[in-house]
Amino acid sequence: MTKQSLYKGKAWRFGDDIDTDAIIPARYLTTSDPDELAGHCMEDADPDFQSKVSAGDIIVGGKNFGCGSSREHAPIAIKAAKVSCVIASSFARIFYRNAFNMGLPIFESPEASAGIRTGDELEVDPAEGIIRNLTRGVEFRAEPYPPFMVDLIQSGGLIPYLLKEVS
Repeated sequence: MTKQSLYKGKAWRFGDDIDTDAIIPARYLTTSDPDELAGHCMEDADPDFQSKVSAGDIIVGGKNFGCGSSREHAPIAIKAAKVSCVIASSFARIFYRNAFNMGLPIFESPEASAGIRTGDELEVDPAEGIIRNLTRGVEFRAEPYPPFMVDLIQSGGLIPYLLKEVS
């Protein structure tokens, strides 16, 4: 296992109960092409999101982020949009599992969720579970990843991880 690098980017704040239809609207589920999905990421929550987000930026949600259907398209769209990670007060369980399966880093921290605003510059240390709001000069805690989860994320998700393990 190698040390996982820090995630740094601008925060894009969304509220509670952001469902998978807000993350990737059902009308775009005729494709599983990550680039196509990325172009519509968060479109129903913020129609201008794609024109504002930059590679490495971080989505911050409230409670129950990723609720709704069990589609894997939601974490695929976020990851393909080059969002480095998602921080939320809590995640819907199926989204939580799908995010790791797709290699999308996510962090649960009610305090961070409450203490971050759109535009804040963030730095996340996944190995230590530290979320730094560089704009406001405060730190928050999230559960650090166990070593095998670091490997899973660094591999790009469950399938690449398993392929690496068996070869």
